[in-house]
This record gives sequence, C-alpha cells and structure tokens, in this order.
Amino acid sequence: MTVYSLLHVIAMNIWVYSLLVLWTVIGVILSPLQIVFLRWRHQWPVDRAVRHIIWMYGRGWLVLISPFVSFRREGLSPDQLPERCVFVINHLSFFDTYFMAGLPHSDVTFAVRSWPFKMFWYRLFMRLANYLEVEDLSWQETTARGTEVLNHGGSVLFFPEGHRSRDGQIQRFYSGAFQLAVAAQCPVVPLCITGTDILLPPGRKSLRPCRVQLRILPPVAVDDYQHEGGHLALKKKVKSQMVEALKEMTDIPAEAAEMVSSC
Repeated sequence: MTVYSLLHVIAMNIWVYSLLVLWTVIGVILSPLQIVFLRWRHQWPVDRAVRHIIWMYGRGWLVLISPFVSFRREGLSPDQLPERCVFVINHLSFFDTYFMAGLPHSDVTFAVRSWPFKMFWYRLFMRLANYLEVEDLSWQETTARGTEVLNHGGSVLFFPEGHRSRDGQIQRFYSGAFQLAVAAQCPVVPLCITGTDILLPPGRKSLRPCRVQLRILPPVAVDDYQHEGGHLALKKKVKSQMVEALKEMTDIPAEAAEMVSSC
C-alpha cells in the first residue's frame, strides 16, 4: 500500500466512523418526532414508521460514505418490483444491511440472526420495527409474523446463507425464506451485492474505498412450487440465478467498471 493509499484509508475511516456515530445520535434524538409525524401524515403503525426511519437512516449513510464508496443500483426499476415479496441477498459484510437503503421501498422487515439485536444502539429500533430474530423464533412464529408483514403490503428480507461469506462465494442456503414465500404465495426477488467484501470483510475493522453494486433480479413466482418439497426446488432455482448474476457482476473488466462508476 502506497503512502497516498494509506492516507486515503485513514481519512476514510476517520470520516465515516465519526459521521456514522454523529448520524446515529441525531437519528436517535429525532426518532420520536419522526414517528409521531409519520403516524400523523400516513396513518402508519409504529413498526411501519420505524422501518421507514431505518431506511432513511441508511439513505443518509449512503451520502456520508459517497466520497469514498461508489454505489450503483441496477436491475428492476421501482415500478417493476412486486408490492409484496420475499427478498433474498448474498451476504459479504456487516454493512450489507446499510446498502439495503438503496432499495426503492422502505417497508422491508429484516429476518436476521440474534447477534445484531445485541448492539444496544440499534436493538430498540429493530424491536420497534418488528424485525424477525430467526434464531429465537420457532418456524411457526417466523411464518406467522412474516406472512402478517406480507399481507399488509410489506416485504421480508432474508440472508439465506445465514452468515457472511469468508471467500466472497455464495455459501449453502437455508430454506426459511423459500418456505415463507411458498406458504404466503409471494414471489421471491433475488438481490446480488458486490464490493462490500472490500469495504469491510469479516474479521477486519478498518474500511477500504470500493465500488458497491446492488442488482435486483426479476421476481421468481412460486405458483409452480406449491407441491411438497417445492421450496427446495425454488431455493435451487433462485441460488443458481444469483450465482450466475454475481459471476457476471464480478467479471466486469476494469475499463468497464470505470465507465459504470462514472455514469
């Protein structure tokens, strides 16, 4: 690493972490007023209002990191997304969740493992947003709560690998997201993200400048998967589509990547 690169990395970490703390404190202080306003303006319940606040918090974070991280969303346009769906996405970094603010819809309920709930500065908001703590819920509870979200017009987002990939490759998928989609008769929308493993991979604390791409693939209908074991076939189909898309995204030549980032 050159001296210039090292200084760039140091500047990035000071900038991003300092402003992230400040942005979080501001968000916590203003959140009660925001909840009251959203409930008055849109007649939303508290959980829906908090999900929107979390989405806006993420949008602000995308602005904060923009001097060092180029972010691009591609694929389906907002009007092509189903009103209610089950999102599934590959998992590379702690910051993958922040980039979900790049989705055009804010009513997204995350289904995550228990460890994010242990961060006290986020735990209250995750509880208020009715995020699904899948390790502590039975499958029946997960299905019931996920179906309720979908029936109210929202979406549920899963990291089907269950943990961050250590080598950048897609790992084994768990079946929960696909069981929920089949049970609720709701399409699956695959998401593919690249670049966050450079930003902050597992085991490292310092950030690195990078380009992040988020691709929204076409929805996969579940009509043909209503038979016994159909969710396993659905899982296999979705995973193969994501593998192909990620290969295409990571095989972009350097010259093309430069052109993409300048668009």
